[in-house]
Amino acid sequence: MTGNRKNARWIAALSALIATTIAVPALAQTEDADHRTSANGIDWHACADTDFKHMQCGSIQVPVDWSHPQAGSTTLALVRRPADDRAHRQGTLLLNDGAGGSSIEQLRLAMHIGMPNFAGAMTQNFDLVAVDPRGVGHSTPILCGEPLKPAGVSHFPQGRAAFNALVSHNRAFAEDCLRRNGRLTAHVDQTSTARDFEAVRIGLGERQLNWYGIHYSTLLGRTYAKLYPGRLRTMVLDTALDDTGSPLSRVTQEAATAETAFNRFTAWCATSKDCALHGKDVAAEYDALVARADRDPIPTGSTAHQPLTGEDIREATQDYLTLSGQSWPELAKTIIKAQGGDATDFTHDPDDTLDPVQVQVPACLDNARPVHTLAQLTQLRKELARVSPHLGGAVRSYKAIAGCLGWPTPAKPVKAGAPVHGAPPALILQSTHQALAPYRAGAAMAAQLPSSVVLGHEGDDYSMFLVSKCVQKATNRYLTTLALPAPGTTCTD
Repeated sequence: MTGNRKNARWIAALSALIATTIAVPALAQTEDADHRTSANGIDWHACADTDFKHMQCGSIQVPVDWSHPQAGSTTLALVRRPADDRAHRQGTLLLNDGAGGSSIEQLRLAMHIGMPNFAGAMTQNFDLVAVDPRGVGHSTPILCGEPLKPAGVSHFPQGRAAFNALVSHNRAFAEDCLRRNGRLTAHVDQTSTARDFEAVRIGLGERQLNWYGIHYSTLLGRTYAKLYPGRLRTMVLDTALDDTGSPLSRVTQEAATAETAFNRFTAWCATSKDCALHGKDVAAEYDALVARADRDPIPTGSTAHQPLTGEDIREATQDYLTLSGQSWPELAKTIIKAQGGDATDFTHDPDDTLDPVQVQVPACLDNARPVHTLAQLTQLRKELARVSPHLGGAVRSYKAIAGCLGWPTPAKPVKAGAPVHGAPPALILQSTHQALAPYRAGAAMAAQLPSSVVLGHEGDDYSMFLVSKCVQKATNRYLTTLALPAPGTTCTD
């Protein structure tokens, strides 16, 4: 019980900070900043941003197209927090957020909730380096003018005309991105991003790196390890994804997982007075809200966002289920606010370090496209409605399928499943109930990284290092000594 209260305090602090982080701000630097370029290409200067006091901000140029390295470059942004105990420094730990997420802004959030006070060896013994991947955040960002999904376009088309409108819009969106961002739009794939991190390693002057990846970055870390065997000393993979099966099985499994998370949220509301919907049939309240919004879209209180349909609300719900202590209470409040006629809080991800466009564009490159026709999409939609009656299958991997129909640039999926030789045994952190990834995805990742161990965490959260002392202890022991917990170990705090 004491551990739960402590976790709640950390998560409440994180929630308050996220609520104020509406957009990724530009990294500040002074006019007379002392710039020093490393021998291998990183331009470092003291960070002027007060959140990164005593840290170093940097940038490095990498090729837009690694197969044609002389044909233009793009900029990656970095922030480095030096190890507190320089005498016992053990190397550099790279911090990696999910697809479309700014690792630099995640570092900012961690610092705001006092990460050095509870991180232990992670901040004592390691330089922390946050790198915004190509196309994301403080790096040269992918910026597009067309909306991801304008009024009148549905990811769940009910007929030929609606299907054609979806395909036509997706193509127009992609072409607009290509016009605005040039060739970078076609090269924000997982393999290109992994090659960038080798350039970062060289720029840092490190023989080996330590990797901390969340969600999509678990796949990115595996891909980096495959491309550059022996270059990683450790790998901590938080909320691993499984891309070893077919794309259709993956989306079905994710939809079922998110539906289970929604059911756990409603069960929590039934027992907890911290839920603003406590005492009500939350599933029925949610379903009624979705049905009402489909009949008459609910305003957002801002001219910047169109009124939301039930489909829009469903698509926004999964990411409200990822942190039980933070986002579950917010989801209940968001439902009530929408019932009152203001759906504003469904217009953005609870984690505002994510940019929806910078999530979607790489998704269209990294994921195979198994659906090409209305009949195929309709069949998939029916299967998702069966396994996910409340959310209707409106999960990230489905948006990647529907949102990439008509995309003019070919997909570049990474081949997965075979053992990765030259990768270190990894510590894979996997919650038993997570809206983004099923628990068994941890085992699928471990099977690709020989001698790896899945450390289970009983609960619903990702970013488990922030919420579990058990996970913190196991992670720091692994980072400092390479020792992994016994297979089958589960943290319960």
